[in-house]
Amino acid sequence: MDSRLFLSLSLCFLLSLLPDLARSSALRFPDWLGDKNTRGLTTGISSVVVDPSRVTQISWRPRAFIYRGFLTYEECDHLIRLAKDKLEKSMVADNESGKSIASEVRTSSGMFLGKAQDEVVAGIEARIAAWTLLPEENGEAMQILHYEHGEKYEPHFDYFHDKANQQLGGHRVATVLMYLSDVTDGGETIFPNSEAKDTQQKGDNWSDCAKKGYAVKPYKGDALLFFSLHPDATTDALSLHGSCPVIEGEKWSATKWIHVRSFDKTVNTAKGDCVDEDDNCTRWAAAGECERNPVYMVGSPGGLGYCRKSCKVCSS
Repeated sequence: MDSRLFLSLSLCFLLSLLPDLARSSALRFPDWLGDKNTRGLTTGISSVVVDPSRVTQISWRPRAFIYRGFLTYEECDHLIRLAKDKLEKSMVADNESGKSIASEVRTSSGMFLGKAQDEVVAGIEARIAAWTLLPEENGEAMQILHYEHGEKYEPHFDYFHDKANQQLGGHRVATVLMYLSDVTDGGETIFPNSEAKDTQQKGDNWSDCAKKGYAVKPYKGDALLFFSLHPDATTDALSLHGSCPVIEGEKWSATKWIHVRSFDKTVNTAKGDCVDEDDNCTRWAAAGECERNPVYMVGSPGGLGYCRKSCKVCSS
């Protein structure tokens, strides 16, 4: 038998087993540990496994999936505690220069955690790699975002238009957006160009913004995975997405962007490590972020920070 035909038939056979694998996942995949919360999920520490029965494909164009209960409530609360006192106004990447700039397109506040900053963060990062089948080193540091009343992020792409940002790790191939809180009204994630937007039924409990595309409601613990590139690595214009304004309550989320190549920084010993990796480092350092957010700004045993020069921690 032709090897290509054999591989094709084998793949079809495995795909046919997916429903049975999902139904038997309780036997094959250890579940969350701990006590059940009000949504039937649990609040203890989880192991580095994925449960296919909790994953739903919501769109093929763009490719997007929802994982119900990806994070425990305990993990959500932990990430919020890490970020709460360290938030800065969110920035966007300028399409021409690639530099981070302030814009009314994005009105949230946020901060970056350090990679593997603590045991909980490291466990979540490992679980993301297991679910996406993409290497941990291809991921950026996790960003925690906070949206208050009226705050939003207009539809945008996660892949880059400028060459500067593409040089480190290449395009962002996938995004994992984790919801850390429920939102009373609004705050949906929207895909205006999704081919599934006209088939999604929406009632009065959806915001007007959410009715302009395929939308995902933010529920604490859930995670949304979507791909910004096609399997052939070309950019997917249907991956346009945004965050609808919060109408009532507040929204907390954690974002992990994953690149086509390793995103981990390497130290050029010839030039030394006394550099800033972000144009905002000087401003952040002046605002006291070196002390408030040392893992991101200065670094940890797991890697160098992004603002070592402005924090004045470089060796002579």
